Amino acid sequence: MTSHKQLEVHTGDQTPQKWCISLGEDVFKRFVAQGTPTVHRVFKEGSLFSPLLFGKFFDPSDAFPLWEFESDILLSNLRSSGQSTVDWFQTDEDYVLKAELPGVGNNVLVFVDKGKVVEISGQWKQQRESKTKDWRSGQWWEYGYVRRLELPEDADWRKIEAHVNSDIFLDIRIPKDLSDCVHQGHDVAAKDSEAGRDIDHAEPLDVRKWDSAMNLECTKHVGPTLI
Repeated sequence: MTSHKQLEVHTGDQTPQKWCISLGEDVFKRFVAQGTPTVHRVFKEGSLFSPLLFGKFFDPSDAFPLWEFESDILLSNLRSSGQSTVDWFQTDEDYVLKAELPGVGNNVLVFVDKGKVVEISGQWKQQRESKTKDWRSGQWWEYGYVRRLELPEDADWRKIEAHVNSDIFLDIRIPKDLSDCVHQGHDVAAKDSEAGRDIDHAEPLDVRKWDSAMNLECTKHVGPTLI
């Protein structure tokens, strides 16, 4: 039976210096080369959490403007070889992200950072008990994974919904804030209505005044009479 679990979307995370250490390309290559099968599964090519997801290296702890790009373009090489289970798109009402999770642990978390960034993270390895610092404040890739994404300007981050299906398939939907469009429509309608009223109440044109004014203007521009 397919399971369907709704995730809580956390806000107001005050973890100090979270994601302050960047993952560099050389460091990542050494880390993966020496990694375990779990590491390869988490950061494999085509994974939502792989720095190589978009074709070129990009630190997944940096916010990426995902919905400014078409998934068919950024993932074309991976899809042609069947290596990606990530997709994103937008409808008239929502921004949508779908991805397969690594399948390690069952602790994926979704945060909204200052209403501007949505982040998906989780741990694939527990810290030692002697360590008190949050794993996200150090070399995070040694303990977990993350993907941070910039929210579009019209995203209504307060209404984000996240679900996990069959314990492995992530589905995030971010409604669009349509209030600006509605207000703009009302403003345009109000301006059109006001313009119509101005025309209806305009004084009728006095043809005699118009002819008199035109004759006067012509007289001003007549040159000296030639004899």
